[in-house]
Amino acid sequence: MDDSDSDWQRKGATLSDKTAREEFKLMQDEIIQAIRAGTLHYREGSMYGNPWLRLLRREVEALVLKKHGYKYLRDQQAKTELARINHELRRLKVQIARLEERS
Repeated sequence: MDDSDSDWQRKGATLSDKTAREEFKLMQDEIIQAIRAGTLHYREGSMYGNPWLRLLRREVEALVLKKHGYKYLRDQQAKTELARINHELRRLKVQIARLEERS
C-alpha cells in the first residue's frame, strides 16, 4: 500500500464534502471546480442511498490556504477544535452526573 492509499485509510485524514463545506465555509461549486482541476481527489460514498464525496483533509486544507490564506485556515481549524472539545466536555459532564447518581 503506497502513501496515498494510507491517507484514505487513516482516521481523521478524510472528510465528507458536507463537512468541508461546514468546517471551512467552502461552497459546493468550489469543491467541484477543485476536483475538475485535479486539486482535490475524491472517492464516492453512499449511506442509505444518499451519495457523498470523501475528500482528503490535507488537500482541502491546501485549497483553503490557497483561496483564503493562512489566518483564515487557522481560524477555521481553531473553531473546529473548540467545538470538538466543547462536545467532549458536555459528554464527560453527563458521564460524571450518571456516575454520581450511581454512588
